[in-house]
Amino acid sequence: MSVHLSRCMELLTYLHDSELVARFQRRCGLFLVESAHLKPERPRGQLVRDRLDHQDRNSNYKYKENGYASRDCGRPRYEVRNWPLHFLFLLSASLGHEIFYITCLPNIHWSVDPFLCRRLLNMWALVMYVGQVMKDVLKLPRPYSPPVVKLETRVDAEYGLPSTHAMAATAISFTLLLSATSRIQFQFGVGLTIAVTLATLVSLSRLYTGMHSVLDVICGILISAVLLGGTYPYWETMDHFQLNNPISPIVVLVLFYFLCYIYPELDHYSTTRGDTTTILGTCAGASAGYWVNQQLGQTFEPEGMLPVPLPTLTASALALGTGRFLVGAVILLATRQIVKTVSLHMLYSWYKVPKSDNNARRRKEIEVPSKFATYTSVGLVNSILANRIFLFLGLL
Repeated sequence: MSVHLSRCMELLTYLHDSELVARFQRRCGLFLVESAHLKPERPRGQLVRDRLDHQDRNSNYKYKENGYASRDCGRPRYEVRNWPLHFLFLLSASLGHEIFYITCLPNIHWSVDPFLCRRLLNMWALVMYVGQVMKDVLKLPRPYSPPVVKLETRVDAEYGLPSTHAMAATAISFTLLLSATSRIQFQFGVGLTIAVTLATLVSLSRLYTGMHSVLDVICGILISAVLLGGTYPYWETMDHFQLNNPISPIVVLVLFYFLCYIYPELDHYSTTRGDTTTILGTCAGASAGYWVNQQLGQTFEPEGMLPVPLPTLTASALALGTGRFLVGAVILLATRQIVKTVSLHMLYSWYKVPKSDNNARRRKEIEVPSKFATYTSVGLVNSILANRIFLFLGLL
């Protein structure tokens, strides 16, 4: 038993090793240009045990230690020797950011099928909450630099395992594939190829950008697969409750806000709580909006016998789609700015915080209600008002 446990720990340590990530980067043409001020790499085999020795080595702030981050250190320089691959992985990494999903998913609602958008939002909220909470409970560090080149800095204060980019990409790709089969006519093999390709590219991009270990990515994919398999038999039941139960909006709004407020707290500020609140707020607002549309009898879903043919991409359809995107973006950005400003003003007044204190936005009692109110409003406007405005403007 002890032999098997020892081998298992050795495998986990190997998959979590920063040098494995650095070798992948070098194979792809990304090389670290070492400087004298950079800290040496941690000994191999220490990374998994770091959680037991010191649980807060993953912050990128000055008072913490994480990879190359130290007091007033500059970022390590790097050399790119394969520019096409470099841009491919940077683009792939952007497909896993929250801003991409908040931009992409409304377009599925406006131009394809609100049913698919609703399914994707539900699964996105589930996998992201599970993944973000696991990060802050397990507190396993991201890869160290050197030897790894880190191409992103915003999330470097977050912990590593699991990779929520890999989780979201896997969940979104395969939820769309499984849900679209009953809604749109397409070749399943082609859809499967696209889903596997997108999930793979986003997952590999987390290694290329130096933000995750191989273990982080593998765990992210496996956790998403378990969540997909475990919830798939209940998707129809969830749809019925979400659209028809009279208490559905109240349950979703209260539950999601409660989950945001009890999110695990750290001894330093991290973007995970704010990002999670953004996602759950968007999904809660959209869920309430879909319920309202169902009660009004105007869901904007495709009419006729399902599955419907894929829409033909004509110049007219492209122009209308572009118009919906531009008008919709303005509507959602305006909603976000107005509600954010009003909610922060009200919360600053309630807690008697000076308006000049921007750091107060990081306090839980201000960050969570402000972000949740802001993005719940964005979800509501997207699901209820946007398509009706498009109808009025002749864009739908």
